[in-house]
Amino acid sequence: MDRKTYRTLVAEQAVGVAELFPWDVQDQLQAGTDLLLLDIRCPDEFSVAHIAGSTNVPRGILELAVDYGYEETVPELVEARQRPIVVICRSGNRSILAASTLQLMGFERVASLRTGLRGWNDYELPLVAADGTELDADRVDELFRARVTAAQLGPESSQAA
Repeated sequence: MDRKTYRTLVAEQAVGVAELFPWDVQDQLQAGTDLLLLDIRCPDEFSVAHIAGSTNVPRGILELAVDYGYEETVPELVEARQRPIVVICRSGNRSILAASTLQLMGFERVASLRTGLRGWNDYELPLVAADGTELDADRVDELFRARVTAAQLGPESSQAA
């Protein structure tokens, strides 16, 4: 069996997942659509910056959160199988994987936020901190900047230098 990479997994799952751009989501919110904004990033990422009113369920516990009977159960999410859900992450990749998982678990109206919160911020839509204060878009750009070390880039990157 060929080894799959993160990018390969995302590309394969993206075929079956609807994606919405930030402005599409904003339009639906302004129109009063009963969207469930599901941020699947880790709690520390969520506390730094998120869309006001979004629900944080980390991807690592997603499968438990969507069914009754677990400590991780999120009743609002369990009961949202017919409700429109927009899955959110930083760049729109993890959200593809999570949206695909939700579809497998019976959620019918799931979409991923294309471009993630980076795109949301680029479109100058508001993000808030844990205390609810709105964040400056330039500060958010810095918060979302990738910080990959040489070791994380792998051996091929050091040979290219």
